Amino acid sequence: MSKVLVTGGLGYIGSHTVVELLARGHDVVIADNLANTRAEVLDGIEAISGKRPEWANVDLADHAACAAFLAQHEDLDGIIHFAAYKAVGESVEKPLDYYHNNLGSLVNLLQFCKQKPSCAFIFSSSCTVYGQADELPIKEDASVKPAESPYGNTKQVGEEILRDAANAHGFQVIALRYFNPVGAHPSAKIGELPLGAPQNLVPFITQSAAGLRGPLKVFGNDYPTRDGTCIRDYIHVVDVAKAHILAMERLVAGKCEQALEVFNLGTGTGSTVVEVLEAFKKSTGAELQWDFADRRPGDVVAAFADTQKARDVLGWSAELPLEQSMADAWRWQQTLPKN
Repeated sequence: MSKVLVTGGLGYIGSHTVVELLARGHDVVIADNLANTRAEVLDGIEAISGKRPEWANVDLADHAACAAFLAQHEDLDGIIHFAAYKAVGESVEKPLDYYHNNLGSLVNLLQFCKQKPSCAFIFSSSCTVYGQADELPIKEDASVKPAESPYGNTKQVGEEILRDAANAHGFQVIALRYFNPVGAHPSAKIGELPLGAPQNLVPFITQSAAGLRGPLKVFGNDYPTRDGTCIRDYIHVVDVAKAHILAMERLVAGKCEQALEVFNLGTGTGSTVVEVLEAFKKSTGAELQWDFADRRPGDVVAAFADTQKARDVLGWSAELPLEQSMADAWRWQQTLPKN
């Protein structure tokens, strides 16, 4: 058993990872300031796991508050760092907020790791670091293009900070680059819970099907793809969560071969937007209307992962199909308020 801090542990991927950690017998502490979630998520975690982990409402970008919180948990074996602002469009409008929150919180946590280099650290990174890759599927050693948003830049710079700090101070880090997490826990007790307008495709789909929004807008149908819509790698959030457990156990066991190891998390298969819509209709039987709109600035044509490294090194691969992701997301949507 290890004691693991999960920052942003009441968020979408964080809450699912907490559930998987508890299922493996780890002791979990959550830090989450509810910037993009609700406290009720803790009830869902408890309903699934039968355990209610400790939760602190703390702003990790506040140096003094973060230090005071960590001083109460000097026995940590690991940190999984999810807590970050994550809306691309908002980051363009509020870049200083994103740099302060996303990078400030990271530096504050790494000050703790500097004092305790045995503390394993996992960073929630993103496929946004690749931009429009030159080759598909995208491998971890693909060139990192200039970021197209302040949010994407916080992930790029975050990885650079991790590499420099780990090399200088003797601790080990794994950065997991997610592609497009979707779905919800099969129990429908936790799932994606966007506050306000969703930033991702699947919550828009489920909210539209639930009658909370009008017809879905598909941005662009003239891309050089099999049906003219963008291609992404959609991976079930439970599969993503399980990868964090394997990564943490690799770190705690001291098996890392570099100060910073990087792994893609995806299915290895790209799906077009239209294919996702069809998978939703097929798996749920729900009615769904959509129409096409102009391309959205900044969208890359296609991005899907090469996952060989995660299979070979972590022993991890995605197991749950797109249809299950859609069915689980819809089941979760039906538990939410209708307004």
